[in-house]
Amino acid sequence: MTLNELDKYFNSFLKKENFPNDVSLNGIQIQNSAPALKEIKKVAFAVDASEETALKAAKCGADVLFCHHGLFWGQCETITENVYKRISAFLKNDLALIAYHIPLDANKPYGNNWGLAARAGLTKTKMFGEWRGMTIGVYGQLKTKLTAEKLAEKILLPGEKPFAVLNFGKKDIKTVGIISGGASEDVRHAVDLGLDAFVTGEFCHELFHYAKESKINVIASGHYQTETVGVNLVMKKLAKEKKIDVEFIDVPTGL
Repeated sequence: MTLNELDKYFNSFLKKENFPNDVSLNGIQIQNSAPALKEIKKVAFAVDASEETALKAAKCGADVLFCHHGLFWGQCETITENVYKRISAFLKNDLALIAYHIPLDANKPYGNNWGLAARAGLTKTKMFGEWRGMTIGVYGQLKTKLTAEKLAEKILLPGEKPFAVLNFGKKDIKTVGIISGGASEDVRHAVDLGLDAFVTGEFCHELFHYAKESKINVIASGHYQTETVGVNLVMKKLAKEKKIDVEFIDVPTGL
């Protein structure tokens, strides 16, 4: 499989064309020396494209790094300072970069939000929460009512801890809305739907009192922690279906 073929494979289910308003340049952001010829033997996966993840991907022998947060966001940048460091780490190691942002948040079942919903065991699921005209989140019902603390345990992996659990609503939670990353504003959509709890990555100070007055539970599970989900699901899919060697590059930000 070449780089071009690999990107066609990813896009066959992530479908970047369905998310025209995404500011990320989804797909191949940095090619390798022969995108139509060079055989891809190993793909590394990470949440963020950075100098550190690129160097670690190269060190483990990867030909491609697949990320949720790429390097290019729809605007022209000078290749100087940290941008130079990041790009040079790819070019010097003939390492290609593929990024999928909103397509990876919203994808069912391989995206961040549907992956978190699966961990929580949500049923009767529907999409909600719009960003730039694109619906990206998911909400549904728990099979068994849970406290906010127990819900956080189900969503996060062993050893991970939520950044904040705001017990502002019902003690026994039944309905839950999920949008990974920095989706504080979407708590308003969760309130409009009458949900018992809203799960996101990070929650902002400005909406603390809104959530409290609206009597909705909020779980801030960590921006990074909620967005390792999609890249790992895509990684497992690739390894299973294409028999390519894969590796997850874990570079937590603590945020």
